Amino acid sequence: MSLESFIAALDAFSREAQAAFASAEDESTLEAARVKYLGARSGQLKDLQKGLGQIPPADRPAAGKRFNELKVAIEEALRQATARLKRGAAAGPRAAHFDPTIPGVRRRIGCVHPLTQTIAELKEIMGRLGFTAAEGPEVEDERHNFEALNIPPEHPARDALDNFYLAAAETTAAPSGSAVGVPSGAKARLLRSQTSTVQIRVMEQTTPPIRIISCGRVYRPDTADATHYPMFHQIEGLLIDRHVTMADLKSVLRLFARSFFADDVHIRFRPSFFPFTEPSVEVDMSWRDGWIEMGGAGMVDPHVLQAVGYDPEQYSGFAFGLGIERVCARRHGVTDIREFFKNDVRFLRQFG
Repeated sequence: MSLESFIAALDAFSREAQAAFASAEDESTLEAARVKYLGARSGQLKDLQKGLGQIPPADRPAAGKRFNELKVAIEEALRQATARLKRGAAAGPRAAHFDPTIPGVRRRIGCVHPLTQTIAELKEIMGRLGFTAAEGPEVEDERHNFEALNIPPEHPARDALDNFYLAAAETTAAPSGSAVGVPSGAKARLLRSQTSTVQIRVMEQTTPPIRIISCGRVYRPDTADATHYPMFHQIEGLLIDRHVTMADLKSVLRLFARSFFADDVHIRFRPSFFPFTEPSVEVDMSWRDGWIEMGGAGMVDPHVLQAVGYDPEQYSGFAFGLGIERVCARRHGVTDIREFFKNDVRFLRQFG
């Protein structure tokens, strides 16, 4: 065999082997090509190597040099093909067929919490009824949380077992007739037990007429169950003006309910008692599958008006407080308000 024919055979073999390695789409195809071209026993390269003995002795050095160069090139092509397939396996099955013209997959992002969504919608609805949003501190003093709301020191609502008094508050001996264990003195502080405290703060600084709502967290040491939680949210409404009646209160609550739920929602009042309203009622709403208690309401007690400097002979008003968790749960068919606080992404994604 002449040197020229041997080199031509080597070049043809090299092109064929490198093309087979480059076109291999999986490890099994690449392994079959390796055995075919570089196999130790039956590989084509082994057969070409035997042809070196047929080259004239004078041309064997050149032939051997060319053979070694092509062998290195073919082995490098095999190494690159192996690395390519490993990268494709690590990146996933789509990486080998990636099409840059296909639109990307939108990443899932977070969403506003359902309670926050509800608060925003409630503010918008009440805003259309002429109410403006007001805010107040969550850490309150006894005057705004109790005294100005016509809750005297001996009232059971001020008991330490029914409120979150702060450990940093100054604790003195309980005065005669007051609840045992309740901090007293100028430094007594507690987490507010209702958003009615915002009403007092607004009335202290504003002259009638007043139309406000306050939405925020309140705290009571309740045992957590399907309808109670030690921290929950309230929407509190207050209207102070001349000649305000219970009919105005029911009209506002009916308009609110129909705007938030549907036209077929119904409102009813049941007699109740709250120290800061007289008369007082429990507010029930019926929608879809029966009645459910949503909160309390009533006409502002004259003592509360006097506590903020209003003349109860000139002004009257109503107040209402509704649990936002209950309103939100009722609308979305959630049977347990604890779901709102579990941070379960599977649950929260439903509201995105």
